[in-house]
This record gives sequence, C-alpha cells and structure tokens, in this order.
Amino acid sequence: MQKQFNMTDKSVEIRRVTDKKGLEQFIQFHYDLYRGSEYNVPNLYMDEVNTFSRDKNAAFDFCEAEYFLAIKNGEVVGRVAAIINKRANEKWERKSVRFGWIDFIDDTEVSAALLDAVEQWGRERGMTEIVGPLGFTDMDPEGMLIWGFDQLGTQATIYNYPYYPEHMEKMQGWEKDNDYVEYKMYVPESVPEKYMKIAEMVEKRYNLHVKKLKKSEVFGKENYGQRIFDVINKTFKDLYGYSEMTPRQIDQYINMYLRVVDLNIVTLVEDWNTPEHKLVGVGITVPSMSRAFQKCRNGRLFPFGWWHVLRALKFHKTEGVDLLLMGVLPEYRAKGANALMFSDLIPRYIAYGWKWGESQVEMETNANVQSQWGPLNPVNHKRRRCYRKEIK
Repeated sequence: MQKQFNMTDKSVEIRRVTDKKGLEQFIQFHYDLYRGSEYNVPNLYMDEVNTFSRDKNAAFDFCEAEYFLAIKNGEVVGRVAAIINKRANEKWERKSVRFGWIDFIDDTEVSAALLDAVEQWGRERGMTEIVGPLGFTDMDPEGMLIWGFDQLGTQATIYNYPYYPEHMEKMQGWEKDNDYVEYKMYVPESVPEKYMKIAEMVEKRYNLHVKKLKKSEVFGKENYGQRIFDVINKTFKDLYGYSEMTPRQIDQYINMYLRVVDLNIVTLVEDWNTPEHKLVGVGITVPSMSRAFQKCRNGRLFPFGWWHVLRALKFHKTEGVDLLLMGVLPEYRAKGANALMFSDLIPRYIAYGWKWGESQVEMETNANVQSQWGPLNPVNHKRRRCYRKEIK
C-alpha cells in the first residue's frame, strides 16, 4: 500500500509510491494529462517501467530515488521523482536532490506540494539544494520547456504545458540554474559546399576517415559498442550535471540503441594515424519517432502502435531525423571531424526523403556545438530551463 507523506497543506495529499499499483498510477498520469496533445511525445510504457525499476535501471547503482503522487479530491493530479545522483554530486561538489518527471494540473497548490515533498526528502538526506527537471543521468530527459510550446516534441526530450514555468516563476526561492537550446535544420538538396571542402581537407591533412558499422562489429570482438560510449563519456564529461556512464549503464544503452538503430545513419570518425584506428567522433541519428509514439495509446505497442513504430523505424516512413548523440573528442573538434559526419549523413537523409533534422538539448553557452549547424540554416525553436532552489 502507498503511504501518506506528511505535508502542511492538507488539501493536497502527497503519497509515496511503494508498490506496483502506485507505479502504474505514476506512469499513467502523464498519458492522461497529455491525451490529445498535438506536441507531446509520450514514451513507451515498457521503457518507463524499466527506467523507474530499481532492478532494471543501472543508474540505481549510484542513485537513490523516491516517487510521489499528488492526490486532490480523490484523484491523481500530479507526480514527481526525487533523485540523488551520488556520482554527479561527488564530481561537481554539490549536495543536490533532483526533481524529475514532474507533471501537474494547472493548480499552484499541487505543483508547490510536489516540490515541497522533494525538498523535504532531500533535506532529510543532507542535501542543500534542489535542482531540475533532471533525470537519473544526462541520458534521461532534462530541462523544463519555457518556449517552443507549439513545436513537436522528440522521444528524448520533455514536453510540458506553458503553465509549468509560470508556476515556477510564482514560487519563491527558485532561480535559473542552466538553460538549454534546441535547433531545427532543414535537409538541403545536396551536401553544403562548406562541409564537403572541410571533409576533403580533414581526410588529407589529418588522416581522419568515416567508419560505417556492421552489426557484427557492435557486439563482436571489435567492441565498437563500448568504444562508442567511451567517446560519449569523454565528450560530455564537462557538461552541466553530467556523470560518466558506468560499464553496466553502457551495456544497457548498447542494447537499447545499437540493437535496433539503422546503422546506415550511424556515422563514426576514426584517426588512421593510430594503429588501432582510434575512434574520435560519434554520430548516432534515428528516424523521428514522434508521430509514431503519439499513435501508441497509453504508450502501448499493442494492438496497433507497433505498426506505426515499425513504419518509422525500419521503413523510414517519417518526415525527419533526430540527431540523438553527436560527439567529437575535445582534441579533434578544431580539426573538422564533425564535417566528415555531416558529409556522410546528409546524402542518406536525402535518399530517405527526410525533410528536417532536430538537435537534442545543448547548453545555451556551448557555442562550439551550435556553430556546427551553420551551413544548415538552423532555427532555434525551443528553450528549456533547469531551476535551482536552496534548501534551508
């Protein structure tokens, strides 16, 4: 049974999720709140269960978490996860409790009660600040949408109603901790000349070359799966709140992404000056699954959702592509390795008939990453924010 979490506001009851039924309610609330939304992209139900299950999510090796439901007039009206990422706290020398997967009706009494529950839970564990929205790690959705509410979401990001940030601004003590931006690019008719020239120069001057993967290389003795996520770890290590993935997490992400992804639109860059052909750049892109996931009622593949997912994933029956994980080792960024990736990927997008591509979240201060989109005429169409509040 679920237990009541004591709160000073008696009109909103906050319950800890302590059993399977409570977890089902926690997951289901998002589907109910956003049913009929043109822009929200719900995750698959089975993926949500795996994320929140302590025995299935490798992040629990270094995280602790609690899930809360808000009840008003006998109905679920909100949810939130409270998370402590011990690795991130140690690395960044912070005592942060994170709030994530927060959803609520347009009632400030509800949103305040949910965040108060996270704050109290963190205080009891010695935390000195509450930050979010953040997940267990950077591989989870993060950042509250603060503009771009009329833009289609992606499978890897958060969509929320416009009243969410309005609630945050009304509550005392909250401040901006970090902003992310996202870009939409339109697939050109041919590879931009700038990319082509840089790619040719990079190959000749630095001996860097594109590597296309075979399935056997991902899981075989070449161990490209592990090497790919090693590059991601080194690429992202200095980004806001990042905690490097553990070997067990990497195994999970290899199975999650590389077993199903179309390797034709995964492009790697190798340094052929080294005997082992050192992997220095990774570009994992996937067909946009947004419309397909919207057609999976309550996040279920059955009875009809599987067909829409299959059409997008395997037959490329979708309009765009998500640039899911793009990274180049710091010492190779100035050498133009990213141009090699784009010169290889863009013709493949054209062949599939895709019209646009969407970046994932980028820190607003990350000018180096944002500059790489220049030849594609990028449009900054979304912004999202992580908030912070001191725990007193």
